[in-house]
Amino acid sequence: MVMRVTPDDHALVVAAIAEAESRTSGEIFCVMAKRVSSYRDVSLAWAAAAALLLPLGLIPLGFEGAWLPGVSGNWEAAHLAARDATVGAAISTYALIQSVTFLAVFGLTSIPMIRRWVTPAGVRRSRVRRAALHQFLAHGLHVTEARTGVMIFAALSDHQVEIIADKGIFEKVDADVWAKACAALVREMRDNRPVSGFQQAIALCGGVLAEHFPPRANNPNEVVDRLVVI
Repeated sequence: MVMRVTPDDHALVVAAIAEAESRTSGEIFCVMAKRVSSYRDVSLAWAAAAALLLPLGLIPLGFEGAWLPGVSGNWEAAHLAARDATVGAAISTYALIQSVTFLAVFGLTSIPMIRRWVTPAGVRRSRVRRAALHQFLAHGLHVTEARTGVMIFAALSDHQVEIIADKGIFEKVDADVWAKACAALVREMRDNRPVSGFQQAIALCGGVLAEHFPPRANNPNEVVDRLVVI
């Protein structure tokens, strides 16, 4: 998924955050990540498994070194020498098939669309959540005065959205609120309208923040209003 975010888009998101925060003492921060992981280890795991397991299927078929042209000739020497040569040819052929299988599967699973299909959903969710939590901590949303920081995180390559709410707000808000905000952002992202998605998610999060945490008499902006693209 490729999405361009222009300076005007950034300004629209910042304006949405500012408007939402004008009605609350909470803080909203937005992050859009192009990729949270290369998932190279997943490709390596699939390639290694295929290289180990798929060639085993050749053994019941009478696998031997002569299957590959040039590995074994038609002439045989004395019996013992021939047996050693046959075993050596079989091992060499098997190793070659394993290497080709490994490279082919690794290359195939390195294609972004296929990599997403073969990566377990739990692994993708875990890495998106970890990336979102890292951004939450890196931008200081965990040190707001009333612990009311909320981060809206969209992972483009994984097609996933994560919303992290700090302790102060998380304990008071039903999980359905965050689910609705996530659904709004996902829906707009699918239609290639990330700014609209962030605006809707911000409005929903801002509404619940305003309900539970109205503005204080002294209501500083503790976290800079912005959309970070990484």
